[in-house]
Amino acid sequence: MNAIEQIITAFVGRADVGHLGLLLWAFAASFFAALSLRELTAANRRFDDFVRELNRFNARQEGEQS
Repeated sequence: MNAIEQIITAFVGRADVGHLGLLLWAFAASFFAALSLRELTAANRRFDDFVRELNRFNARQEGEQS
């Protein structure tokens, strides 16, 4: 019996099915929060790269006009 089955058996054996549901909800919410944070970090990094390239482009254009 693996660890997940042991945990489920312990909860069901003590009639704590509601607590098992809350535990699963908490794990799922934490997982999706971490996933969202990772995606937000990646989007922020891409935007920072875009702004940096735009700054380099503007600096190059200003140098050509002078």
